[in-house]
Amino acid sequence: MNRFVQIYHGWILWIGDGTGLPDSILHIHAGLAVLMIARIATGRSLGTLIPFAFVVAAELGNELLDYLAYGWRAADTFADLANTWFWPLTVSLGVRWRPMIRRDRHRH
Repeated sequence: MNRFVQIYHGWILWIGDGTGLPDSILHIHAGLAVLMIARIATGRSLGTLIPFAFVVAAELGNELLDYLAYGWRAADTFADLANTWFWPLTVSLGVRWRPMIRRDRHRH
């Protein structure tokens, strides 16, 4: 196994062991954390879906590293994707579809 993949998975296991949280909950937290970090780093509204694109990319990268470490595990992969993407997508669509306040209308 590639050294980077080993280091990455060692770190992931350390986070899981250190928090005591199940993998599914860690995916939910990670998705929301990446969403907020991307929002702050890019300065783009959640409604643009650009911060959500960072969540998608981060989780696809995580799943690629999982694949390299453990091989193809379809059920685990699909559960991880759903857990990571559900709330960031829900928040992003909620912001995108909210009624725009007057200040926002004047900008567009």
